[in-house]
Amino acid sequence: MSETKIVVACCQLSLAVGDADGNRAKVRSAISDAARAGARVVVLPELANTGYMFADIDELRAAAEPLNGPTITEWANLAAQYGLIIVGGFAESGDGDLVYNSAVLIDESGVRTRYRKAHLWDREKDNLFTPGSDLPPVVDTAVGRIGVMICYDLEFPEWIRMVALDGAELLCAPVNWPLYPAPNGERPTEIVKIQAGATVNRMFIAAAARVGQERGQAWLGGSVIVDADGFPLTEIQLDTETIVLATINLADARDKAISERNNVQTDRRPELYSRIGKPL
Repeated sequence: MSETKIVVACCQLSLAVGDADGNRAKVRSAISDAARAGARVVVLPELANTGYMFADIDELRAAAEPLNGPTITEWANLAAQYGLIIVGGFAESGDGDLVYNSAVLIDESGVRTRYRKAHLWDREKDNLFTPGSDLPPVVDTAVGRIGVMICYDLEFPEWIRMVALDGAELLCAPVNWPLYPAPNGERPTEIVKIQAGATVNRMFIAAAARVGQERGQAWLGGSVIVDADGFPLTEIQLDTETIVLATINLADARDKAISERNNVQTDRRPELYSRIGKPL
């Protein structure tokens, strides 16, 4: 029987290309701090082993690691040591010269799944990363069913819906959100989209983001844990390294009713949605 109430942590960090040892040390410290704070699930940013702003494919290939490389091996050891579920992003060296923007879900038994980002953002398309072609995974864990996707994947409602229909109670997303101007007083649209994805699917979503500057790119921060009604459970912090934590009750995500007569899954009419699957 899976646990119901659990503590989820999102580790908001400043990372850097070319500092593999420093990145690993920073992530290692954050995982340990989250575990000591009572976390059962720990989410790390996108490309947490390498940083993001690569000059070219040669620099990326030199930094990328295989699934059994030092970063994932260390995360697996930490998951076993603390009894954690860890979801984190990493640059993965694949077959031949291919490199993927990937994420793993690891528990005490080791790597449970690996996901390769399907929707590439901006310069990721410039002969850097190869897009993944598999659906986002949903894994049965000791705490419940957890889905995994990465950053720009969250911009596609169809992708989030697939995870929800596969029974995910919690969606964990490593992200790197660039800092863009926003009107005063407005919440960043990246967070608004996560709130929308959570409420229309009655599912918890946890996104761990980056902060700081990296080769001229400013990162937004804004790591957030959102409940099944679409409301943030954590304070939105945009400019500091931090760990945000929330206690969630996964049973809330198993109830898809939004009124006595409405249900976000059974009210669907997929026979009307055929156009969504067709290319433009």
